[in-house]
Amino acid sequence: NKPIVGIAAAPGGNGYWLVGSDGGVFGYGPGAPFFGSAAGIKLNQPIVGIAATPDRGGYWLVGADGGVFNYGDAALFGTAVGLHPAGPLVGIAAATQAPGTGWPAATGASTPSDPLRRSSARRAGPAWPDRSWA
Repeated sequence: NKPIVGIAAAPGGNGYWLVGSDGGVFGYGPGAPFFGSAAGIKLNQPIVGIAATPDRGGYWLVGADGGVFNYGDAALFGTAVGLHPAGPLVGIAAATQAPGTGWPAATGASTPSDPLRRSSARRAGPAWPDRSWA
């Protein structure tokens, strides 16, 4: 019963998932089956976003503190908890060409979850070299 804070599209326009700040996930349409939710889990910070896997066989939820919750075939590549992003996280995006996810912060900065991209992002600056958002 909390506000909706994110949406992720299902393949081919066959539906979408909504997520509430309490972690509740709601699938609409034949392409958006329910894989699970963080509703009922004691969250340290509210959920701020959802991203579907590239094959749409699962999804990730992210909290404002960087906590990541994975469902379906969404692998856990890490979290941003303890990484001290530039501001509170405001969403999550799936990488389309390399495994991983990224978390945009309220300041506009982003933190990639893949360790190789994370280390090069710190040296080179941009966290998303290809800027391909799912």
